[in-house]
Amino acid sequence: MKKKAAEKGKQTTAKPKGNSDLGSSAAGSEVRSRGSKPMKLTDDPRFTQAVQNYEAGLKALQAHKYDRAKACFEKVVGGPSPELADRASVHLNSCNQQMSRVVNTFKTPEEQFDYAVSLMNMGDYVGARENFEALTRNAPKLDFVWYGMATLNCLTGRFPDAISSLQQAIRLNPANRYQARNDGDFKNLADDPRFTELLYPDTSAGTPSPPDQWRY
Repeated sequence: MKKKAAEKGKQTTAKPKGNSDLGSSAAGSEVRSRGSKPMKLTDDPRFTQAVQNYEAGLKALQAHKYDRAKACFEKVVGGPSPELADRASVHLNSCNQQMSRVVNTFKTPEEQFDYAVSLMNMGDYVGARENFEALTRNAPKLDFVWYGMATLNCLTGRFPDAISSLQQAIRLNPANRYQARNDGDFKNLADDPRFTELLYPDTSAGTPSPPDQWRY
């Protein structure tokens, strides 16, 4: 009887041990479950670092410090955010082009104009403006230079400057008046009376009235 009682006692003492193991297993499972829960991207310190590098790259790009901007954007491209990586890739291409421009001089104004237009199409308005301004200084008699500057000014919201540049382009080549009428890049100026007057001038004002024509 004592032996059975002892064995029974062992069995009763074994149950808490089993419950303890089960609790430990559940706790471990809970820990693993928590550990397997995906972390939010904004909580990832690598994302925070990528944002900081991206902002630093933009500041350097605006300051025309292309080597520093390139280093920042290269870090973002390899970061955890695909969206930031895509944006950084665009700016990285601009940096590479700007840095290559320092090494390779343009043989003709047409080459620099094409380069400025490519920057404008990529959204690098700072780099495009730098090249267009250089062209207006070095080749001010080329009408397409002023037309390109007018386009850039319109896209960046500098409407008075856009009209002034377009006026210069038309003065050098009146055909630019007809081209601008169908150019979608000037759609933000469509309701501006100054733009309308420039493209559709009132030629009747300079024509004398019939009595004046025959007055002796």
